[in-house]
Amino acid sequence: MEVPARHTGDASMSSRVLHEPVLTIVTLGDSILDCARYNDYGVHPGQLIVRNDDRLFPAFAGRDLSSNGPAALMHRAMDGGRVDDLSQQARGLRIAVPAVALITVGGNDLLAGLAADRGAGLARFERTLDTFLRRLPVRPVLLGNVYDPTFGDDSRNFLATDVRLARTNLCRMNALLADLAGAHGELVDVHGHFLRGDPSWFTQTIEPSLRGASEVRAAFLRAVLKARASR
Repeated sequence: MEVPARHTGDASMSSRVLHEPVLTIVTLGDSILDCARYNDYGVHPGQLIVRNDDRLFPAFAGRDLSSNGPAALMHRAMDGGRVDDLSQQARGLRIAVPAVALITVGGNDLLAGLAADRGAGLARFERTLDTFLRRLPVRPVLLGNVYDPTFGDDSRNFLATDVRLARTNLCRMNALLADLAGAHGELVDVHGHFLRGDPSWFTQTIEPSLRGASEVRAAFLRAVLKARASR
């Protein structure tokens, strides 16, 4: 779904804004960015970055891209997405305007087996993601890391995997995401942001709730606004 640009202000301001290039937000990855089905309002972080819902989140009024210039959304992230799905999500992607790629990936790969990995699986994940990022025709890239819905509390462990191994592999996952972000763009510390949260940020144990969708937005917003300013 694409979100149209919103223009505000007097006629002279509108004329100036109309001549600014549209900044397109491209979302890729998993349910951290594709969580609309997990709240009653059908919103996800990319929507909120492009155009805030001032009724639901009045604290973010005026702190969206559309309040400060033309912006659009190309939403390709998919609930359940893994690293092997990224190439399909980006298939046919052609960007002829300024754009920023928001990517969250790794959580479902951990759930699908990498939480119990002894080395080879995470190494393959890293190679696959590195290849994808090298080929992605969008810059800059803002790569989010994987949050911990247990808030670091081992008593909340919901996996069959031994919690010590699972936590080690979460740390390994986030370390390699940080390395790849440094090589291809910028890391967005979703993990660190969510450690300061509470269970209301989640639904169905691991998915972002309505509040969680806004908090993912908050984690990415600074870097997105920085990217716009650099244009």
